[in-house]
Amino acid sequence: MADGKWAKRLSKSALILGIAAPVVAVVGVTLARYDMIGKLAGFSGILAGALIAAVAILAGIIALTLAFKNGGSKKAAFVGLLIAIIYISFLGSRAAAGGDVPAIHDITTDLANPPQFASLSLRADNLAGVETVENWRAIHSQGYPDLQSVTIAKPVAEVIARAEAIAGDLGWEVAVADPQAGHFEATASVSYIRFKDDVVLRVVPTEDGAGSTVDMRSVSRIGVSDLGVNAKRVRSFLDALSKDS
Repeated sequence: MADGKWAKRLSKSALILGIAAPVVAVVGVTLARYDMIGKLAGFSGILAGALIAAVAILAGIIALTLAFKNGGSKKAAFVGLLIAIIYISFLGSRAAAGGDVPAIHDITTDLANPPQFASLSLRADNLAGVETVENWRAIHSQGYPDLQSVTIAKPVAEVIARAEAIAGDLGWEVAVADPQAGHFEATASVSYIRFKDDVVLRVVPTEDGAGSTVDMRSVSRIGVSDLGVNAKRVRSFLDALSKDS
């Protein structure tokens, strides 16, 4: 009899907690998306949801065990357990999607002389997670050896104009587009929560003056690891820029 009461209580708890897990996550990231709370605070809602889901799974397993033993209802426990497992599996798939990428957030095509921001500000703790520039360069070069300067068969002014057009299509907020200086800066929003990453391009004429050499840098405003997002952005943007040459 006592087991039956516990099974019923745990089943109800598993259902409530299973539903609460994704709700807490969605509320957190939505509030952060519209800057009603901080971005990291919103992201912590995802982690809180994971903890709630873990408790729901435990409660669901115990409830089902007791229900099978005593012949009670299993529906609530099963539904709560299923929702919690789906949520945890979703988080696991998102983490796996990042792959084996280095835990850095400042990505560039020129490690020796990265393009510098003039209008946008580089975060004060930009060396978070690496401590020194030398460590950052070593981790970066090992993780992203493919990122290099690109040469485009267009004059500097045309490259800057095209960069501005591509950024506009991507929904970036353009801060600077200076064809004379060969300088471009913009801010990109990442994922549903709208994390902000800042981008800068340095475009200089080639030796013969017929083309341009382009270097790019993409930096996350918060966090240590970007899960490879900035490197993907650099690759895709330079690819789009080069295809229009």
